[in-house]
Amino acid sequence: MAAPATTDEVHDANVRYHDLAAVHYDAKWGIDYGDRGQGQVIGKLRKALGEPLLERFERGLEIGAGTGYFGLNLTRAGVLGEYVGTDISPGMLDKLGDSARRLGLDVDTACCDATRLPFPDGCFDIVFGHAVLHHLPDLEASLSELRRVLRPGGAIAFCGEPSHLGDRLAEIPKRAAYKISPAWRALMRASPAVHSGYHEAPEEALLEQVVDVHAFTPRALAAATRGAGFDRVQVRGEELAASLFGWTNRALEATAEPSEVPRLWQSYAYHGYIALQAVDRALLEPRLPATVFYNLLLSARAPD
Repeated sequence: MAAPATTDEVHDANVRYHDLAAVHYDAKWGIDYGDRGQGQVIGKLRKALGEPLLERFERGLEIGAGTGYFGLNLTRAGVLGEYVGTDISPGMLDKLGDSARRLGLDVDTACCDATRLPFPDGCFDIVFGHAVLHHLPDLEASLSELRRVLRPGGAIAFCGEPSHLGDRLAEIPKRAAYKISPAWRALMRASPAVHSGYHEAPEEALLEQVVDVHAFTPRALAAATRGAGFDRVQVRGEELAASLFGWTNRALEATAEPSEVPRLWQSYAYHGYIALQAVDRALLEPRLPATVFYNLLLSARAPD
């Protein structure tokens, strides 16, 4: 059995992986900066914070901003006044800058590690991120650094973090999809993907096995956050039916050449996912424990 990767190895793998992913990231995940994208992002942030109405945050910091999906949409929607995006990947931040210029947004970026943020104490009203905490090898040190740069009473909000059980449950539809993928491709009249099983280059697929270092239980994630000095800590679950449906479809699509997947299928996959999000939100999320959902949403406040 290979020895676990060191912190430096995980850091270097994350930089390389996300630099490679930046080239096709927005297309792969269907990133949108219109009403659809803003609605998705605002809904997730509102759910994470557990507040019926979002306050406006005058100065916001995004950790692991990537190409800017969360932060740019929140800025366009008026939820953020000033937006600063950070990432360890220069390639991701280049794409973020390109999108900001195209959208006519004035934003700041910093290429830095979450454990060493180049900002003074207490200078942000909110620190947030999407699908980033599970990439951080030293979660406790990162959370302490987030606490340092927050003003008293400031908020953190992190969405899209994989739960330990949810991550295991997601393997079921993925395995089933790969088994039926030849029949599905025949029905779609699509050729097998050049890199079978994934659209990424082989190096990117190998690095992906290193960069995902955590899958959380709600209790452990809450405990780490309290240990960093936060209060009013809440961990919620998001997406069960939608995630199972979505991972089935993504696993099928990953076996085919992307340009040959029919638009009718893409429309079905998107609208089906949105419909099941509504089912999750109305029926499952209020009733089931957070641990069974694929995504965990974390929020907390710095002490006043």
